[in-house]
Amino acid sequence: MRIGNVEIRPLGGGLGCLGMILVSILLSVLCTVGANLFIR
Repeated sequence: MRIGNVEIRPLGGGLGCLGMILVSILLSVLCTVGANLFIR
């Protein structure tokens, strides 16, 4: 992935990139659930 003249390479190649996406989705779901429980 290139932004301007800087190339960004995900850690661990494609598998690491997929893992990071899955981790971020899980964390966002957990944060949403936690926020909902905290607000109630």
